[in-house]
Amino acid sequence: MITTDLMKISENQGSSCGDSSRITTVVSSDLSSVGNECSLTSYTESPGGNRYYIPSSVGDLSIPFTNQVFESFDKGYKFYKDYGRLGGFSVRKATEKRDDDDDKTILLKHFVCSREGFNDPKDYSVNKVVKRRRTASQRCGCKAKMVLKYMVGGQYFVLSFIELHNHPLASETGRQFLRVNREMNINLRNIVFDSSKVKIGCSRSFSFAKELAGGYSNVGATLRDFRNFNRDLKAFVGEKDGQMLIDKFKVNQENSQSFYFAYDVDSVGHITKLFWADPIGRRNFEVYGDAVSFDATFDTNKYNMIFAPFTGVDKHEKCVTFAACLLSQESIEDYTWAFNQFVKAMGRNPVVIITDQCAAMKVAIPASFSSKNGVIASKHRLCMWHIIQKFPVKLGNHLCKEIDFMEKMKKYIWSSNLEIHEFEEGWEAIIKEFKLEGNKWLSDMYAIRSSWIPAYFRDEPMFGLLRTTSRSESENFFFGQFHKQGDNLCEFWIRFQTAMERQRNETATLDHESKCTTPTTISTWYIEDDAADLFTRAIFYRYQEEIIRSCLDMQIKRMSEEVDGVTHLEIRDVKVKDKIFKVFVSKNHAVCSCKKFVMCGIVCRHAFCGLKQISVTKFPRSLVLNRWMKIADSGTSSNSLAVSNDYFKMEQISLKLTNIWFDFRKAVNKAGVQVDRLDYVHNTITQLNKDLDDCGDVVEFTKKDHMAAMVGEQPVGELTVLPPNVCKNKGNYFKRLISEREKVVTKSKKRIRKCKKCNATTHDSRTCSKKQNVGTKEQQKAVD
Repeated sequence: MITTDLMKISENQGSSCGDSSRITTVVSSDLSSVGNECSLTSYTESPGGNRYYIPSSVGDLSIPFTNQVFESFDKGYKFYKDYGRLGGFSVRKATEKRDDDDDKTILLKHFVCSREGFNDPKDYSVNKVVKRRRTASQRCGCKAKMVLKYMVGGQYFVLSFIELHNHPLASETGRQFLRVNREMNINLRNIVFDSSKVKIGCSRSFSFAKELAGGYSNVGATLRDFRNFNRDLKAFVGEKDGQMLIDKFKVNQENSQSFYFAYDVDSVGHITKLFWADPIGRRNFEVYGDAVSFDATFDTNKYNMIFAPFTGVDKHEKCVTFAACLLSQESIEDYTWAFNQFVKAMGRNPVVIITDQCAAMKVAIPASFSSKNGVIASKHRLCMWHIIQKFPVKLGNHLCKEIDFMEKMKKYIWSSNLEIHEFEEGWEAIIKEFKLEGNKWLSDMYAIRSSWIPAYFRDEPMFGLLRTTSRSESENFFFGQFHKQGDNLCEFWIRFQTAMERQRNETATLDHESKCTTPTTISTWYIEDDAADLFTRAIFYRYQEEIIRSCLDMQIKRMSEEVDGVTHLEIRDVKVKDKIFKVFVSKNHAVCSCKKFVMCGIVCRHAFCGLKQISVTKFPRSLVLNRWMKIADSGTSSNSLAVSNDYFKMEQISLKLTNIWFDFRKAVNKAGVQVDRLDYVHNTITQLNKDLDDCGDVVEFTKKDHMAAMVGEQPVGELTVLPPNVCKNKGNYFKRLISEREKVVTKSKKRIRKCKKCNATTHDSRTCSKKQNVGTKEQQKAVD
């Protein structure tokens, strides 16, 4: 019975998979083929019982032979590598002999199987415990090799060729893992590099390469090769990080005079501050630079330098980046330097700049954005959201969340329709009602009310466009899709350029939609059709809402006779209680007491109601701001965007390689599974390779050359700019310092563990004293 079962198991395991030559019982001194090796390997046995393997799937034209002549050393090496690739073994270079002359010509060279020789065993002391990695060696003393010898005229001939291997050769499925079949060629390196620009790691880029190639065996490299190249790319930059980025900025400035950058170093030479603004960003500031949001709570590099972009709002109501800076510290000196460079690059101050309540910014902004250089000083506005978030912390949750204090306070804090005296009267009334006259924090917030309350921003143009730093928060999230915390400066700059390309491509898409499409109008008022022709789609929809509300929600309380072409109206808005809006309209202009057009550049519904009453059918051109129009960015002065022809050379090469690869895949797909068509494609490619070989020696584009083209040339000579030191700041996106309040809130959200025996929170059931007492009583009962 047992013998029968063993025979069945033996029959089941005697399949053709695996290395069947090791289980065969055939003993022969002739060449034979066994099992799975029949397509790749023939073996012979010596009189001593040792097996020697010969590649059998190699064509006669691909097998080396003695006295075979090659035109050059590289062609001989390539021929033997191709032989090993087809035969199922890897090749490496071994012993060589060179001439003593100046050019060191190779006179003799051995090419051996990768499993030649043996690893030297390490002598570990018995008494010494050494923790070592679990590694495996492929060396087995294989003698297969090919020896090339130099001939007069620069040619080489095969002096010796040993074909036999003392180990099984790789199977069909294992050939893809041979080193001779693994090479990170230009196409694969481009895949890794281009994927990293959009925050795609090596694992996903390897899977993507597999889909492009049609299978893992067709990729030509392994996941480890992908990761090793990414490692080598970082090592290529190394300590030259800062110098390489500055050199790249200098090249950009040479290619385009409108590119502006500045940097500062410490006494040793490490970068501490870096600012840049490209031509498109400077041009955008000319059009949309009336309101700027600045936030410094985001780090995107291994040095923990703060990345702080200058953000605005464009004609599509999308975020637009004017410039950016990297700062090592959040100090007054660093912010002052960055703001001064921003003014120098843009040529003027922004109308209003909005930040959080950073003490350093509070000092640096008035000093940098002042009127000392003959320009108009900027208005510094504080983010309302950050201040509102502090109310529960400073006043307590009972006051802010359990009673109607915040509901009453928000009516005066957030409203843009209140005059200054109305806000002050309402604030004082609420303070008295809830008896908060002695609260110091509220007194401090009231003292700086002109920096954050909307009522104080009603009289200056575009002061009300931004009320919070939400634009900067949106920018931080946007850049977080591209950057990694472990990036060096060169990688950071490459990812920043990719992010800018996406942002500007989205703007170009919206420009095309606005110019080539016409939004649907709702009313029969011709002024709506005029607005559709003038403004971008996002702004038109805002105007459309105002026009519709002017027809539905307005109640005219009084309308005067026309005097000097001006009509005075008093209008009640059903959406705003206890408020009468005064409107002065003419055929060419309109003014409303809500001052929405002054604050945001958008004509309000009250003004539209007045224009409708005097039968205006065409949008008054005095109420059209250039920043909201479809043609807003035409005619700006910063149009010198000239870039040299070599600037996008690598992008063009990468695109060409991608197109070649897809054309090849297209040809293979057309061939399908028909053998004759596949043979035609294979023969065509083989002939193409021969034709390229006959074209002469091509200058080798090495891995180092490729990495230099990706991240920049390595600097020559002594480094004058060193990479930044690792910084530690209070506001970091990934590793920011946590306040005590945040720690308490986070701890309160965790589930409290209780003892199952006594419900105490100081211990668990394993160490509960009651449990121990119960166990003692049970033991006593057992003894009794």
